[in-house]
Formats: sequence, structure tokens, C-alpha cells
Amino acid sequence: VFSTDRIIAMSFPSSGKQSFYRNPIEEVARFLDTKHANHYKVYNLCSEKGYDPKYFHYRVERIFIDDHNVPALQDMLKFTASVREWMSQDEKNIIAIHCKGGKGR
Repeated sequence: VFSTDRIIAMSFPSSGKQSFYRNPIEEVARFLDTKHANHYKVYNLCSEKGYDPKYFHYRVERIFIDDHNVPALQDMLKFTASVREWMSQDEKNIIAIHCKGGKGR
């Protein structure tokens, strides 16, 4: 996990067997709800898989970037505009960004 005051980069919030070696989705949700209640948005940059956004109160945005690939300029512009808008709404707002392993995209 990489973190600044307002940005958290992490691996995929997983369930089932994958939660043994990746972030368990329930624990990620608990952490965000405890530390940043109502002030976080999750960005899923993983094109390969998703999850039920209810875990994060439907504050999940998906940007479909294939593993080991450069994102399309249009996708990067959409992502940065969304982040800028979210962060400017409240100085307490943070973002949590993930792909599959937490370091590729």
C-alpha cells in the first residue's frame, strides 16, 4: 500500500481465496469507513475484474486499463477530471486507487 495524505494506492480488494494474499474487500471497506467515512472514492483501474460497489457505498469508478498496457489518453483525461472534481468538493476527500497487484497501472 502506498499512501499520501489524500491518495491511497493498493492492490485489488478481493474476496474468496484471493483475499488470503490480496486485500480482503471487507477489511478495505472497514478501513476506509473508519478512517475516511463519507470522504473516499475508489478507482478500479483493473479491466480484468470488478466487484460489487456496495462495499464502498457505490463510490467506485472504473477505468478499464489492461494489465501491462498504457491507458488510452481519453481514459486518463476522464480519470484525472474525475479525481480533480472529487478532491475539490471537500478538503477531507481522499481517493483509493487500485489495479490488480497494486503497482502496475
